[in-house]
Amino acid sequence: MTALNPVTDPALALPGIAHGFFTREGGVSEGVYGSLNCGRGSQDARHAVAENRNRVADHLGVHGSHLLSVHQIHSPEVVTVDDVWEPSERPAADAMVTNRKGIALGVLAADCGPILFADGEAGVIGAAHSGWRGAIGGVMDATVEAMEKLGATRSRIAAVLGPTIAQASYEVGPEFHESFVADDAGNDRFFQASERDGHHLFDLPGYVQMRLARLDLIHSGWTGQDTYAAPEKFFSFRRNTHEGEKRYGRMISAIVLT
Repeated sequence: MTALNPVTDPALALPGIAHGFFTREGGVSEGVYGSLNCGRGSQDARHAVAENRNRVADHLGVHGSHLLSVHQIHSPEVVTVDDVWEPSERPAADAMVTNRKGIALGVLAADCGPILFADGEAGVIGAAHSGWRGAIGGVMDATVEAMEKLGATRSRIAAVLGPTIAQASYEVGPEFHESFVADDAGNDRFFQASERDGHHLFDLPGYVQMRLARLDLIHSGWTGQDTYAAPEKFFSFRRNTHEGEKRYGRMISAIVLT
């Protein structure tokens, strides 16, 4: 059995907290979903997804039913988690926070940005799924505010963006660029002209990190991996689309109070 090999970050390696930005390695799924596909919304075999999620939960030291995820809708919606829920009852949101031990908060991604948050002193954690819609809509701000309601202090919160599609791999059309610049003229610095006329390369990790920096946290950073550029390690919706494949796997990133 191939071992799970999650990406971790020292800023989240705090006493009483376990975390991991899990890759596509170490699971049982086959074909386009090979091998650690954790997306229940994919067309992968349900038993394979369940086994993959159980392996992630075991790695984090919790029961499989205690690895939670939400129905992600590219929004700023945050759920405060007090207890576990059935997969069929998962709420529509893009972030979760909790101060309960033994509940792993997991977000799914295949190019979008998974962000894990922790205030180790207060014992409050969070996880957010942030594509461009969530980022510009304020999902990171909302996650920190929800953590504060549970007793966290933003000057103690560390936030880390996991593997995300990087600028060199993320070409966008003129309408995309225009909408970002219309929101804030300063956003133009996150775009670089591409070889196609009117198109740009968008720096999603840079934009997310800028939004995190505005929150005055004790630490914010990015693990530095480009999901598009490493097919052996990461799922990528955009890469699969460019290859003519409509199906794609989802990686999970999760954090838990132990």
